[in-house]
Amino acid sequence: MIKINLVGERKRPVTPSPAAGAGGFEGASLGNWLLTGLVIAGVLVTLGHMYILDGRIEKKRADVAEAQRQVDELEPYIRKVEEFKSKRAELKRKVEVIEQLKAKQHGPVRVMDSVSRSLPELLWLTRMEVSPTTITLTGEAFNTNAVANLIENLDRVPEFQEPILRDTTQRGETYTFVIAFNYSFTPPPTQKDEASAVAEG
Repeated sequence: MIKINLVGERKRPVTPSPAAGAGGFEGASLGNWLLTGLVIAGVLVTLGHMYILDGRIEKKRADVAEAQRQVDELEPYIRKVEEFKSKRAELKRKVEVIEQLKAKQHGPVRVMDSVSRSLPELLWLTRMEVSPTTITLTGEAFNTNAVANLIENLDRVPEFQEPILRDTTQRGETYTFVIAFNYSFTPPPTQKDEASAVAEG
């Protein structure tokens, strides 16, 4: 008797080979590592950029602090310069007033005019005593060179004898000085003297 198998042969499930499974796992792992590496590289670049910016900010802060320190150190000198400018402007105003009185006064005006023209920069007078033959100047200066320049300028005035530095003392940021010298001004000719000179000529 002949038997016929109508059910048919069942197909066996196909099991992936170990080699194929290993290859797929290695491809996925490589992709993950590349992605992780890119993320880490991006984070490192960002951190490096932030570090550089922080360094620049700190440098700018240090520069600002140094500039502020220099401004604080110069502030006393700035105040002194402003005071000097104010006193010099006041002295200039007084000199202008004195020059307007030259026609009425001769000796004192010429003394003030000669002294004021001899004043160098960074120096101002606080007192001037005038006797019939002697002038005593008291003042302040930012340095001793200014005092030396004043002495040289006074020595160039023909009517002034050699100035003598009686005292110089440092007080804080300035120097206080006292200078004395003799002087002799020839009085201006009167109208009578001018007429006599014309007649003799």
